[in-house]
Amino acid sequence: MQIPQIQIRTQDAALFIDADLGKQRIEQPAPTIEMEQIRPEQHFQTTKGRLEINQDRVYDALALGNNLETMSKIYSMASDIALKGIARIVQKGDQMASIHLGGNPIAEMAREWQRTFPEFDFVGEASYDNIDIEYIPGELTIDTTPGRVNYNVQVNKPIIEYERGKLDIYMSQYPKVEITPPQIDQLI
Repeated sequence: MQIPQIQIRTQDAALFIDADLGKQRIEQPAPTIEMEQIRPEQHFQTTKGRLEINQDRVYDALALGNNLETMSKIYSMASDIALKGIARIVQKGDQMASIHLGGNPIAEMAREWQRTFPEFDFVGEASYDNIDIEYIPGELTIDTTPGRVNYNVQVNKPIIEYERGKLDIYMSQYPKVEITPPQIDQLI
């Protein structure tokens, strides 16, 4: 005897997935930079230099100096000059007194006679270095303000753009179960 059998047939589900990748774009803009340059400054201040020339010793050597100084020299030398003059007169007197020894003292004195008075020398010393020159330089003041650069930097945010991709999911085949019952014969 044959046993009736139930037939079961199944069909699996089939999913269909259609997917495209998304698109992403990232852009990083350069930072915004503002620069301000402050230039350095220098200020100069000067005072004039001074040249001092002193010619007093030149005028003194030429006997053209200050009257007060010249008279002071004459006054300080007067007593020595008077003593030297007296000594000269005594010497000439002795020379005249020796006339009896021979010779001509008057002619000799006339030959030695000078109009100047060498002992009465009130002029200063003559020299090539009688001019005193002194230079006093002026002062230089430098005031410096240093320069600098001021930066103002702003970082810009990145620009991000994203386009979604496509994702389609659908059933291309639905699952199913088919049950086929056996034919049963009911005749007994």
